[in-house]
Amino acid sequence: MRTRKSAEARKAEIVDAALRLADKVGPERLTTDAIADAVGLTQPGVFRHFPKKQDLWLAVATRIGATMESRWAKAQSASAEPLDRIRALVSAQLRLIQSTPAIPAILFSRELHTKNKGLREAFFALLSRFQRLLADLAGQAISAGDLREELLADDVAYLVLGLVQGLAVRWSISGRGFDLVAEGERLLAVQLAGMLSDSCASNPRATS
Repeated sequence: MRTRKSAEARKAEIVDAALRLADKVGPERLTTDAIADAVGLTQPGVFRHFPKKQDLWLAVATRIGATMESRWAKAQSASAEPLDRIRALVSAQLRLIQSTPAIPAILFSRELHTKNKGLREAFFALLSRFQRLLADLAGQAISAGDLREELLADDVAYLVLGLVQGLAVRWSISGRGFDLVAEGERLLAVQLAGMLSDSCASNPRATS
């Protein structure tokens, strides 16, 4: 006898399917019919769990956000040194994007930018949270004398965030033709090398 899935398990299954299909066909072409087929439901069955398509997109954003927050927390726990934590945060973010390629597709979709205010606000809040984490760590690195004292923590954070976003776009439109994490770690090392204080730049460990 087949066990009936709980509402929460079915919702999770629908969100999983939405993420897979958003990567496969693009967010704009994602339909509730396609999602229903993917999970073995009728379209009304999907709407029983998510009455509006916007509700489904918000659930997708919530899933992505929870995963990001978990990865960020784990990355920061790996080291007490602010520069190492910046490196770990960036690597964790790039690994998540590489394993969930629907993320850049959603970030640059019409669904997010023009059609769904709630989705846009959810992703903006996530990016703002990531920027604040980077800025806090950059401020600690400046105070510790690892980064040049004339730098502004917010500027460092926005430059690092821009590297992550730009690299994700290049990776996506190149057909994922390179290792996103390896390339990101390489370019971050180049970026940080130009920000190091004189004393830190003379220490080989600082640029590792």
